[in-house]
Amino acid sequence: MTADRFRPAWSSQFETDAIRELRAIGPIGELSRDWAWGGSTGSGVRVAIIDSGIEGDHPDLEGSVKGGVVVEYDEKGDDRTPVIPDDAPSDLFGHGTACAGIIHSIAPEAELYSVRVLGKDLTGKALQFARGLRWAIENDMHVINLSLSTSKYSYYALFHKLADEAYFKNAVLISAVNNVSAPSYPSLYSSVISVAAHAGQDPFTYYYNPAPPVEFGAPGIDLKVAWINKGSSTITGNSFAAPHLAGLVSLIRAKHPDLTPFQIKTVLFACASNVHGE
Repeated sequence: MTADRFRPAWSSQFETDAIRELRAIGPIGELSRDWAWGGSTGSGVRVAIIDSGIEGDHPDLEGSVKGGVVVEYDEKGDDRTPVIPDDAPSDLFGHGTACAGIIHSIAPEAELYSVRVLGKDLTGKALQFARGLRWAIENDMHVINLSLSTSKYSYYALFHKLADEAYFKNAVLISAVNNVSAPSYPSLYSSVISVAAHAGQDPFTYYYNPAPPVEFGAPGIDLKVAWINKGSSTITGNSFAAPHLAGLVSLIRAKHPDLTPFQIKTVLFACASNVHGE
């Protein structure tokens, strides 16, 4: 299981005959971005970032990281994936800090939680990933950012079960699609919001894709992001598109806390740049 290297996932499919036919009309067409997230800061929303950790004292995060856990792997232990409290989170690579910085820039009052399942080489066991996701679900996270995946079909059922559990607990899962030409889980599940990268830089410019399983495109190419050692980096990947949607979902969730994941996905569709025209 890894946060895979980048393969461009989007080209010119945003404005197609299918999109023109799917222009939001009727009651959905009346949904506006102002209604969806206008005035929202993400206050009261808990966001779990399952990744390489978060550098909790990074200045770009402005104290938004409220805690977290480390999921280890012990092949010989009774508990193969022990969960250890991490009240002063750190990042072993930079990837998770980058995702946290993007979410914070969009939803500055959302509370961020680090769930470290990846190591210094940005790899980890699928069982660590699954345990981290379960922790986030059981600890009532409202939004869960998954800029990582597994391509092993043997874990399809496990992650499908977890995605369903999250959905029925009203937790919204946002998953980056695989950066290479291979299936990835959980991004392929319909209960998850799947995201790939486009070349824009405006964090509020995102697109609906009429040809699933990838559902949305958000900025993820040549982005300047927060990085470890209180630094920054310019980086590319579908991994960095997902937190843009996680930030938007945090805004929507804060303003409309009673919306279900299905309803939030509908709002994202209605307010997409190539659907609503904003």
